[in-house]
Amino acid sequence: MALTKASLDTLTPQTLALLRIVAAFLFLQHGTAKLLAVPHVAYFDHLQLLSLIGFAGMLEVVGSLLLILGLFTRPVAFILSGEMAVAYFMAHASKGQVLSPMLNQGEPAVLFCFIFLFLAAAGPGAWSIDGRRAPTPAPRA
Repeated sequence: MALTKASLDTLTPQTLALLRIVAAFLFLQHGTAKLLAVPHVAYFDHLQLLSLIGFAGMLEVVGSLLLILGLFTRPVAFILSGEMAVAYFMAHASKGQVLSPMLNQGEPAVLFCFIFLFLAAAGPGAWSIDGRRAPTPAPRA
């Protein structure tokens, strides 16, 4: 089978959905590590729920679950993108090397920020509750 633009374009909704689901699953683990200690990260052992990191954990768990389901994808992805931008500038860029996330351990924050920004613009792709809830367009005459 030759890979043509037309054949690749037919896979766009599914690959977009895979990006949404996989990114949200990986992001979910950041939230569960903070709130549920799964996976265990010693840094979060005495985390106060009503702290900035505790609030971030709540956003990560709820937002990730909504993204996995593809429910309210655009606004949730936009909020999570903003969370990751704030996380990058507060926790990573403040260490120095603002333009080199590799040196301030900010690469995951930057990647999540832009993946979520893309999802906010592109939508959920296939396999989403949003897609099932959307009204079907009227046929053209």
